[in-house]
Amino acid sequence: MDSQLKKGLIEYCVLASLVQIDSYGYQIIKEIHPQLELTESTLYPILKRLETTKKVTTYSKIHNGRIRKYYHLTDSGFASIQKFLQDWSDVEAVYHYIKRSVEK
Repeated sequence: MDSQLKKGLIEYCVLASLVQIDSYGYQIIKEIHPQLELTESTLYPILKRLETTKKVTTYSKIHNGRIRKYYHLTDSGFASIQKFLQDWSDVEAVYHYIKRSVEK
């Protein structure tokens, strides 16, 4: 997948991974679609940006004697996903335009 396209989708995939349950970095990486090839060096700056923009909040819990940082989706983060889904119809329109152009 094109890196620019992938870059635009990763943030929403991270947010979507938090819709049902709070999670921590390693688990998020395991859950994200393998096609995106998400790594820790990509994920943690995204999580930091999402925290700065108040789309996620964090808290810590002890797990097996170690502190683990969990991420929680905020209402703002959920609204961001909903906006993305609404905007997707515009993306589909561009896709179909490109596809029709190539098939001529």
